[in-house]
Amino acid sequence: MPPAERKTASSPTASGGVQSLERAFDLLERMADAGGEVGLSELASSSGLPLPTIHRLMRTLVACGYVRQQPNRRYALGPRLIRLGESASRLLGTWARPYLARLVEETGETANMALLDGDEVVYVAQVPSRHSMRMFTEVGRRVLPHSTGVGKALLADAPADEVRALLARTGMPAATDRTITTPDGFLAALETTRERGFALDDNEQEMGVRCIAVSVPDSPTAAAISVSGPAGRVTDTATEKIVPLLQEVARELSGALASNGSTSA
Repeated sequence: MPPAERKTASSPTASGGVQSLERAFDLLERMADAGGEVGLSELASSSGLPLPTIHRLMRTLVACGYVRQQPNRRYALGPRLIRLGESASRLLGTWARPYLARLVEETGETANMALLDGDEVVYVAQVPSRHSMRMFTEVGRRVLPHSTGVGKALLADAPADEVRALLARTGMPAATDRTITTPDGFLAALETTRERGFALDDNEQEMGVRCIAVSVPDSPTAAAISVSGPAGRVTDTATEKIVPLLQEVARELSGALASNGSTSA
């Protein structure tokens, strides 16, 4: 998904933070936006920082293990970031739980949060329905995007060529006889998702189960929330009531994630 716009690293800071630290994190984010591997000239062009400054910061990041220098002299995100990302993902699920609980309280169905991790969708939080017959997805479970509502929500705004490349890497195995199994069919479903503002998994991941999903706007990482339940309860009529609530909760969660949680000293 397209990265959020940010000021150049050479812009004056308004937070009173340590400038070199802000610049280092800005470079890491620009590397992530570029696919994880960049050259110094690319970083200089996008950040507005002088090459000597970038080189000094990158040397520090390499020494700490957060960046590694490739044989071709380009720089790539380092393996030490994985531990930080995994911990942050777990916390993201914790922060989302009160919002998912509201969805369960008002819809009666199971609520989930999922992230796009590489080519897969990973569920990071769930609050189950109180019904004895309910949807259950284990937190940490990974699924392919093409057969899920959250997958459609997460990829709805991605460029078509990127979506086709992802599908070529993962394949499109059928989980049920309702699963979309062609790239053109999936791209058409993404267009429908954009037009109506929500994604629908209609017996595509599991027969007898429907899932309604929306993306979390302006999330620091691609995220989606969903409501899932038996097809007999998550009907078209129920969907009309669930969608506005999902969209409202997604906006509220987005605001909470955007807050740094700090208080004035």
